[in-house]
Amino acid sequence: MAAGPPIEDLHFTDAPNVDAVPGPRSRELLTKQREIDSSAVAYPEDIPVAFDEGRGATVRDVDGNVFIDMFAGIGVLNVGHANPYVMEAVHEQADKLVHTVDFPSEPRLELIEKLDEIAPDGLAGEQRVVFGGPTGSDAVEAAIKLAKYNTGGDGLIAFRGAYHGATSGAMSLTSNKGFKGHYTPLLADVVHAPYPYPFAQDRDPQEAIDRALEEVQAIVEDPYGGLANPAGIFVEPIQGEGGVVVPPEGFLRGLRDVADDNDLPLVFDEIQSGFGRSGQWWASEWEGVTPDVVTTAKALGGVGFPLSATMYREDLDTWGPGEHAGTYRGHVVAMRAGARAIEYVQEHGLLAHARDLGEYIQARLGEIAGDNPRLADVRGRGLFVGAEFVDGDGAPDGDAVDAIQQYCYEHGVLVWTAGRYGSVLRLLPPLVLTRELAETALDVVADAVEHVTATRRAA
Repeated sequence: MAAGPPIEDLHFTDAPNVDAVPGPRSRELLTKQREIDSSAVAYPEDIPVAFDEGRGATVRDVDGNVFIDMFAGIGVLNVGHANPYVMEAVHEQADKLVHTVDFPSEPRLELIEKLDEIAPDGLAGEQRVVFGGPTGSDAVEAAIKLAKYNTGGDGLIAFRGAYHGATSGAMSLTSNKGFKGHYTPLLADVVHAPYPYPFAQDRDPQEAIDRALEEVQAIVEDPYGGLANPAGIFVEPIQGEGGVVVPPEGFLRGLRDVADDNDLPLVFDEIQSGFGRSGQWWASEWEGVTPDVVTTAKALGGVGFPLSATMYREDLDTWGPGEHAGTYRGHVVAMRAGARAIEYVQEHGLLAHARDLGEYIQARLGEIAGDNPRLADVRGRGLFVGAEFVDGDGAPDGDAVDAIQQYCYEHGVLVWTAGRYGSVLRLLPPLVLTRELAETALDVVADAVEHVTATRRAA
């Protein structure tokens, strides 16, 4: 096939179609999982279901219930479940060769060239790519090493509300104290500056930017700023786990200026916000700011294959052979899948589609907010949308979001949560979501909000 089927042909035609959930077979598998799997398993605690098959932006569980998928494996399945154009290449490659470490292969070189083709302005044609391991954390670890190697520094600047991963270095950059509290000490010199979040901080957007940038500048330039030997600035152009927080325009440009003035690498973590999620290949492109380093994973593996990469300016490529390594930096099946996913996005105009559909989703949520003050803020870029809920006193209301998620699950729509208090409904569906499926999903979300807020008022 030239570029695969149109997005309208990718999905189960009967979504959503849900009986009582979880069904008997799901309950059986969930019980078995609790008996033999790790106690660290988390997602079934919120959505108790066992999946069997996925197509496009829809999934079917082992009992035959069909759902509209509005979180795509937390931003992994940008071209949908089992995209035929990607799977064709996957089957072909898997029958030939799967693992090559870092020996050259056509899939490896093709993906590097594709990444250069879609790289942010200022990096395209002048960058290098390193594959290090299967997760986003691996890409962040590579970026930390790269920054330290090139600057000789050891201090890192990150932001409150940040999530960068679960390995030691990435967890050091992550700001969630509860998440990393059992594992300290981590990296010694990491300072977290405020991220401009005007809604939560009750500030004018420009005031939020000014405060954040003043803090970053002081950390780097103030003789008593506390960070003796800075090596780099790490930031999400849109915070994901922090609550789909889109910083006001000017923040990323200001970080670029601070980094340039102090000869520091500026690292954009685009693991969740990148690969077309925001309606641009990279969320930083909304501000036209070029990073020195970009981390990517999640959707890079095409249809869920584990693959991460760190893209960086050519002049930072000072490593010698073997100075960054990883066994799975040669997963050529994932690399074929990633290249095909890029082609599918390009051939089907999915960046523009994500922008248009994202505007529709935000508008629908805005209508709900107009009738319901408990939905206090709607924000996002493309198909990366957050809706923040508050209680009657204006405080973050994570319980309401949990109840909305449960209602949506029971009515055939899978959504996820985010935010420091779990008070943000996070929507990050596959980019192949159709307008028709989006309308159906938002009808369910609207019903969920009305049902949950009415129930809580009556309680």
